[in-house]
Amino acid sequence: PAAAALLSQFNFIPHARLDDLMVSYAPIGGSVGPHMDSYDVFLLQGSGSRRWKINNQTDLSLVEDAPIKVLQHFEAEAEWLLDPGDMLYLPPSVAHHGISESDDCMTYSIGFRAPKIQELTSAFLDHLQDTIKQSGMYEDSDLSLQENPAEINTSMVDKVDNMLAEITWDKSNVSDFLGLYLTEPKLEVLFEPQKKISLHKFTKQLSEQPLFLDLRSKMLSYQQLFYLNGERLPVAATLTNSMQAFADNRTLDASALDSAQLNDLAGTLHAAYCAGYVNF
Repeated sequence: PAAAALLSQFNFIPHARLDDLMVSYAPIGGSVGPHMDSYDVFLLQGSGSRRWKINNQTDLSLVEDAPIKVLQHFEAEAEWLLDPGDMLYLPPSVAHHGISESDDCMTYSIGFRAPKIQELTSAFLDHLQDTIKQSGMYEDSDLSLQENPAEINTSMVDKVDNMLAEITWDKSNVSDFLGLYLTEPKLEVLFEPQKKISLHKFTKQLSEQPLFLDLRSKMLSYQQLFYLNGERLPVAATLTNSMQAFADNRTLDASALDSAQLNDLAGTLHAAYCAGYVNF
């Protein structure tokens, strides 16, 4: 809960960019070595002090056989000493080296995703494979005898090229992909299912108690569509404002909803509650 409260201070950046919060401890002189990250990061100093050195270098050679990606060559271009409450922002791919100058050094790294274009492209093509269905099959009734039987003929290339050209997408495909992709839990994130309760009992409890997103849950929206932990939620139009508030604030008080809205909300979130994505 304390980590969630800290992350809420960074709501000036869209939740779609949020990656994680990492807290690191080091005694005096402790460091992971010079490295760079592929995301925007805010380095907030908790207890103790840490000296940060940075470099916009292009030399990306790494120390061999190291358990993490430590840069082999690093020379500081600028440096700052961070005391409790100080914070340093680093954009992606800026080399940095943090060294503790106290025995109680705690640094909070708040990271925001900046995915590589290749990563987004590959993931989107996977999404298309799951969502676009092409009918028919390859045909070559006009097949003619060719001199080299092992050669792929130009007619086949043209036919397949035309088939692939029929694969199209629009912004609705892209937004749906982003909603599912950006809320997909990381592999190490596991949810504990709740003790199952009936929809009727869940509806009654929803009318009496505020609902919270599980601390591990990620919820995003696009226009009137809502996504929770890699799944699209079926949300009635009358619930758009309530669900947007839930996604923004990570908590929802449904006591003011009328009975029809309450029933719709319960139907939308009952399965998510049973899965452990939300709780009272």
